[in-house]
Amino acid sequence: MCPVVEHEGCYISIVTMQRAVLLLCWLPLLHHCQAVNPGCACVVYSSLYSPQGGTFTSPDYPKKYPPNLDCLLYTFTGQLDEIIELKFDDFNLHRIHKNCSSGDFIKVFLHLESKGVSEYTPWSGLLCGGLGDIPAKLYSSGPVLILELHTEGASTNATGFTGSFHFIDRRKFEIDGQPIPGSMCDYEFVSSTLTPLRGRFYSPRYPSSYPKNIRCSYRFRARLKERIRVLFEEIALQKGDLSCINRADLIRVHDGRGTTAPSIAVLCNHGAEIEVLSTGADLYVEFVANSDWPGQGFKAIFQFQPLDDSPPSLEVDKVAPGAVTGTPRYSVIGPAVSATTSSCDNVFNSDLTKTGIVTSPGYPNPYPARAYCRYEFQGRGKERVQVIFQEFHLHDIYTDPKECDGIDSLLAYVLIDGKMEKIDAFCGSMTPRPLMSNGPKLSLEFNGIVSSRHVRGFRATYSFTENFGITTGRQLPEYPCAFVFNSNETRNGTFASPNYPGYYPRDTECHYFFNGQPKERVHLHFHYFDVEGVLPCGAASASDFVEFSNYMARDRKYSRHCGQLKEFDVDSDGKFFRVTFKSNERLDGTGFNASYVFYDEEDNFTVKPTQGHASTCKGPAVMFLVLQLVFRIHLQA
Repeated sequence: MCPVVEHEGCYISIVTMQRAVLLLCWLPLLHHCQAVNPGCACVVYSSLYSPQGGTFTSPDYPKKYPPNLDCLLYTFTGQLDEIIELKFDDFNLHRIHKNCSSGDFIKVFLHLESKGVSEYTPWSGLLCGGLGDIPAKLYSSGPVLILELHTEGASTNATGFTGSFHFIDRRKFEIDGQPIPGSMCDYEFVSSTLTPLRGRFYSPRYPSSYPKNIRCSYRFRARLKERIRVLFEEIALQKGDLSCINRADLIRVHDGRGTTAPSIAVLCNHGAEIEVLSTGADLYVEFVANSDWPGQGFKAIFQFQPLDDSPPSLEVDKVAPGAVTGTPRYSVIGPAVSATTSSCDNVFNSDLTKTGIVTSPGYPNPYPARAYCRYEFQGRGKERVQVIFQEFHLHDIYTDPKECDGIDSLLAYVLIDGKMEKIDAFCGSMTPRPLMSNGPKLSLEFNGIVSSRHVRGFRATYSFTENFGITTGRQLPEYPCAFVFNSNETRNGTFASPNYPGYYPRDTECHYFFNGQPKERVHLHFHYFDVEGVLPCGAASASDFVEFSNYMARDRKYSRHCGQLKEFDVDSDGKFFRVTFKSNERLDGTGFNASYVFYDEEDNFTVKPTQGHASTCKGPAVMFLVLQLVFRIHLQA
């Protein structure tokens, strides 16, 4: 039990026989509690006395806390149907080691089955350092949460911590599905007349941290003419910006009934407002956690959506010159514009058409002044919307406006963090580069403010593509964007970033796997490289990057590449090589264009001739590679 004495409204706690009496006047309510050892002092915050929550602080805050506190327990106790939320407003504990294993630290107990802890009770984590080194909030998985404070050595200038706590109804985080018998965390969601069309699902223990070494599944089954929409509102797995291929904790979404169905999303690290749409009546979400330090997990909503078989209504007064309507697989739609309202809206749905043509109103004739049009594109699964312009000629005032403000323009928007954010603006008469969405949604907004009889507007083809605009290699179903290049199929060729030579899409990860025969290696030559970021291409600089590896796992031999680089070469150490491209949600570049060739690792470095249907070695880059290999032979001779 904790030795506690009350004195004139303050509480006196005897910590050890050798230690002076410590005044705990900053503690609002002291109780007896079970502790690690009889030397522990403790304070209890109970929802019986503080149902609305309250605040807590370290001893003497905001002055520096006392040294050599063997342990001080903060115990938060709620009702059986409650969990505890802690938020630190200030945090400053002297840190010696990054892992907080010594020095001043707090042990955190989030998953307790009783109100006490002992030296054998596993803790959820250790906290030390500054406010930026700890989670923004902590949640218990049950009605009890305990913090155990330790300070060692001489006094420092660290001021400790202050924070707030609240008691939350845990029933707010119940999953709106049926648990599968015999499983720990598998759920099924079936659409019927007796079940709701929408609901929520969470990672285990959410909003507290999920357990280690688990695998959970969430199986959705819609009716025949329904599709499934899932929105991951928050994802907090592991910190950092590593590729998902190197992560132990991840969410994989399969477009079908099980893990053998194609993957349309692989999610890891942190994210918010990520939308996934099925192409059929089944969707399978798999959550795998194998890391040593679990994160908070995820929360998501699902919805069974009716599939609309009818084409979108185009309310126009007249058909634009040259505009025709094609089959559901291919349509050519030139939006007309009302002579009275000078506005038009169009919706292009991949359920009805996979490719087509979009134009400014009245094209190829001049568009009218004060014309406003919106073009909404909606895909499914791993589809991305790609727009390639054939003609672009808007009225230009021959100045240098900032992002086309105040003049005739076409603006592009994609979904970022749940909001449609502008990613580009086009004006004047320069034909834009190819445009690609970061997900299944894209919106174009046309503003024909002035117009003139000399401008024709724009014409572009659109397509809902699953290959991310990457036209070489063989696409793999295990990842949303992954391509394999096998030497027994093609000895040499090219590969590029998504949507090259246009700007690559944001929030995108693509893998390029090169598989040679035994005793073969692969040589890569990058002709062009423009990937947004600054060295060392890490999370601190919010950089996009390209990484190389001789393994599926991370290879520390190679540093990340980003920025605008001159031509360079990379060689594998063996028959396998991986190239991974990863972009974030912030800025973008035009990516990269590269060539590859497989060659023998024998001393003479001879390049095998092309066999069968393999592509022919052409172009200055390949000639450069051949000359380079000949030069090596000459040196060895």
